[in-house]
Amino acid sequence: MVKNIKKIGDNVLRGKCRKVNNFGSERLNLLLRDMAETMYEENGIGLAAPQIGIRRRAIVIDIGEGLYEIINPEIVSFSDETIGMVEGCLSVPGRRGYVVRPEKLTLKAQDRLGEEMIIEAEGLFARCIQHEMDHLDGVLYVDKMEYEVFEEEEAE
Repeated sequence: MVKNIKKIGDNVLRGKCRKVNNFGSERLNLLLRDMAETMYEENGIGLAAPQIGIRRRAIVIDIGEGLYEIINPEIVSFSDETIGMVEGCLSVPGRRGYVVRPEKLTLKAQDRLGEEMIIEAEGLFARCIQHEMDHLDGVLYVDKMEYEVFEEEEAE
């Protein structure tokens, strides 16, 4: 079911999320389904549980290579190389900002059944993981952006 996305100013976006412990449950399956449906409906490439009002450490991502369901993510390592890009967020409609993040990362996480997985990510996928993981700690991209980007600037 498509859920309403919480917008900047809503306190649920500023809290630290709790770990998921109840793997394989109907509740977790519904959460992941609702998150994915909401992300696709809103034409997003990632969504974190607090964006639909749930303070749990769960994110979904699809940058065009298929859906990733990532639970209790922990970044194991970052590359020294960084890259800046313009980011937007479904919880911060109508705004975009330039954010510098590590280009590559290694992530340890769990799937919906609690099985551990290691993900090597780079480029847009790595950026999306970092952006969504920030949500799990109550951080929005506007807290990290170097400057706001307006439509005229992007067209140049």
